[in-house]
Amino acid sequence: MSSFLISFIASALLTLFVIRHAIRHRAALDNDLDGVQKVHARAVPRIGGLSIFIAVILSAAIAMWRTPPIGQGVLLLLLCSAVAFFGGMVEDFTKRVSPARRLLLTMVAAAMGYFLIDARIERIDWVFSQWTISWVWIALPLTVLAVAGIANAINIIDGFNGLATVVSISMLMSLAYVALQVNDTFVLVAALIVAGAAAGFLVWNYPVGLIFLGDGGAYFLGFMLAELSVLLVMRNPQVSTWYAVLLLIYPAFETLFSAYRRLFLRGQSPGTPDGIHLHSLIFRRVVLWAVGGRDARALNLRNALTSPYLWLLSLMAVVPATVFWRHTWVLMILSLLFIISYVWLYARIVRFRSPRWMFFGKRIK
Repeated sequence: MSSFLISFIASALLTLFVIRHAIRHRAALDNDLDGVQKVHARAVPRIGGLSIFIAVILSAAIAMWRTPPIGQGVLLLLLCSAVAFFGGMVEDFTKRVSPARRLLLTMVAAAMGYFLIDARIERIDWVFSQWTISWVWIALPLTVLAVAGIANAINIIDGFNGLATVVSISMLMSLAYVALQVNDTFVLVAALIVAGAAAGFLVWNYPVGLIFLGDGGAYFLGFMLAELSVLLVMRNPQVSTWYAVLLLIYPAFETLFSAYRRLFLRGQSPGTPDGIHLHSLIFRRVVLWAVGGRDARALNLRNALTSPYLWLLSLMAVVPATVFWRHTWVLMILSLLFIISYVWLYARIVRFRSPRWMFFGKRIK
């Protein structure tokens, strides 16, 4: 756990430094308070990913000093992630990098991971069989699309204080646990380092929202999650590929469902931002009723109270994935149940028929 603690402390201190200087110099502030997906009441720095990225670099350097092969592997993984991180950070500072260009950069990063660290999808498990993917012209695009898709998915769910960060931490800790079970020290150490950096940032992000993760942070966490999932599963045949599917299913299905909703139900581009993600609906139709009020304090409180709903939803997949990481048929059934539960919950909320258990007993004044 020393890797986690070192990364946590470094990230917490670096994030405080970034907050102070970003506010003082008014750099990379998210001051668009009227956007369709904006739920904060003041200008907030949106470059929390910078402190996370630097903290991971520092922790990886220490790991290399202590265990050279592992540290070198983490630094090589960071080299690949830097391409995706760069696109997000430029967007955070300039707000001029289109989603398509960010996605393209993430695909380039995934291709680098494919060749530099052998992070490649080469098999898919089924109940009584296994598909082996031996052709590079299939494995390469499949890996690139999967990794870039997960990185983009984490960015999509990054809508409220602590939401994407806690979801990422829970998934990273699951990866660390399974890596420990199969003695994959590289994935174990890398997952703990990234989880520690994310937790250090969370200290200042939740619940008060002094800083945001930003596109750079979201793409970085998503890329690392995807790469470590691929590495863990492909390096250890005893880990079912459906472990990764169930582990990442919340952000992945949120992205696919959003694309379907925009393209086929609303006739819009899949990349068009809107305010009807599941987390946005919970904010407007569940937490709004519970909190009430329209001032800045009420808005911040509603922001903070929204994330725990989605944390629980994500844990519905993360916990069973962690328990049944080697049982393909169980993981497949649980993946299907999660999708059914998600669609059912979304349909109930969008029709103003939210389950009663989602509401607090009394309105908070």
